[in-house]
Amino acid sequence: FFFKQKTAYEIKECDWSSDVCSSDLEYNTERELLITIDEIIRQSGLEKIAMAYFLDVAQVNKMITLFGTGKSIRLTEKESTRAKDDAILALRASILRKRLKLSLRKFALALSHSDLYKWFCRINRFVTPKVPGKSHLGDLENMLPVAVIKQLEIQLLRSAADKTSGVLYEPADFSQYYLDSTCIMANIHFPVDWLLLRDSTRTMMKAVHRIRKLGLKNRMPFEPNEYISKMNKLCMQMTFAKRKKDSKRNRKAILRKMKKLLKKVAKHAMKHFELLDGNWETVCLSRPQAEQILRQISNVMEKLAGVVKCAHERIIGQRRVANKDKLLSIYEEDVHVIVRHKSGAEVEFGNTLLLTEQDDGLIVDWKLFCDQAPADSRLLKNSHRRIAKKLGINVKLIAGDRGFDSKANQIYFEEEKIFNAVAPRNPQQLRQRLEEERFRQGQKRRSQTEARISILSHCFCGNPMRQKGFEHREIHMGLSVLSHNLWVLARMKPAQQARLKQAA
Repeated sequence: FFFKQKTAYEIKECDWSSDVCSSDLEYNTERELLITIDEIIRQSGLEKIAMAYFLDVAQVNKMITLFGTGKSIRLTEKESTRAKDDAILALRASILRKRLKLSLRKFALALSHSDLYKWFCRINRFVTPKVPGKSHLGDLENMLPVAVIKQLEIQLLRSAADKTSGVLYEPADFSQYYLDSTCIMANIHFPVDWLLLRDSTRTMMKAVHRIRKLGLKNRMPFEPNEYISKMNKLCMQMTFAKRKKDSKRNRKAILRKMKKLLKKVAKHAMKHFELLDGNWETVCLSRPQAEQILRQISNVMEKLAGVVKCAHERIIGQRRVANKDKLLSIYEEDVHVIVRHKSGAEVEFGNTLLLTEQDDGLIVDWKLFCDQAPADSRLLKNSHRRIAKKLGINVKLIAGDRGFDSKANQIYFEEEKIFNAVAPRNPQQLRQRLEEERFRQGQKRRSQTEARISILSHCFCGNPMRQKGFEHREIHMGLSVLSHNLWVLARMKPAQQARLKQAA
């Protein structure tokens, strides 16, 4: 089903599975890696899960479209083929893009240039190739929900543990786990209170500028860019106010000017909002396009009172604002203050990620928290239960840093008959545990989990993540973990083969 002509697919397989066709070492390494990943995808049956979901979506969409018309809601052969092709492209293109860590625009360009990447994404190179653009690739990636990505991860891990699947020559060991947590930073600037006033002004005036270009105008003493310029000047004054005498009094005076200017900006934005909302049919815009501009204004207006309140409390009132009441960004809602006391990152702004890996580096469990995450010690039990439910394997050892230690977890290890390799908080108890050989080995291996987090964040998902909104960040974190695990398995398989040949 990858191509209409079976012979083309057979030729493609022969073309890329034959002898090395280049003397370039880097190219040959990349080629062998992608061939191995392709084998693992086919042997583990990941494409079947993606195709089943895309067929269900196509069926539901057709039922909604034809509801009440009396026409057949059964998918035609052409529609089924298109849904299957989209599923395969969405899965393979997202895996490849995350491994290459390219933006959608650069990946679409690389895909159009490389026959190897076309082959991996199942784009037929024997007719005029239809290479998707960046927007289509982005839409396909976002069509894969987190629940389906979790199914793909479980299927891949179960195949790696199965001797008969052919994914590995020797099944992976899932009896020992190593936990750690980190902060996945959001793509926002440092949340300075008065800079949020600048962001609000800029966003609303840019929307007003777009509305006025359409011919819908309300009286304004200045053009939108003039208001942005005025706010920028006040921001520069606020920056240098700390270096002058009576800095507190000067900063309060500047903030009052900012608030006064922002009030005028909000008033003009609402006037233009009403103009566009009532007269969008008279300009060359569809309703969805008009709503996109309207959301620019409405999203800021909803947060404007909170932005002004936080700035007033901290600068004029000289009062501290609780973390739960802080507004860190007008663009990202589900972002939190995470205090980790690390060198170079005393405080971070984003979402907590829990990561669990096994001996070979496969990520067996992860969770990106939308709300403020609980303490690490409260995450351990749920992680173990999720792993046991996924794989149905008895866990023999769990290791983590001292943040995962608690009396409740120590009792839990005894009840579940799991070796406790979590570093104790008590220094005396830690010295006693370090005398145990198995505990030392677990802690030595546990330290490598920080490197695994670095590999995932810098080589696959990015830190900060560029996606907007927690829902999209969670989807792309799942795709990054899936791509990472396929990369790890593709390196393990030839290493196992070489070891078995040497032993024979």
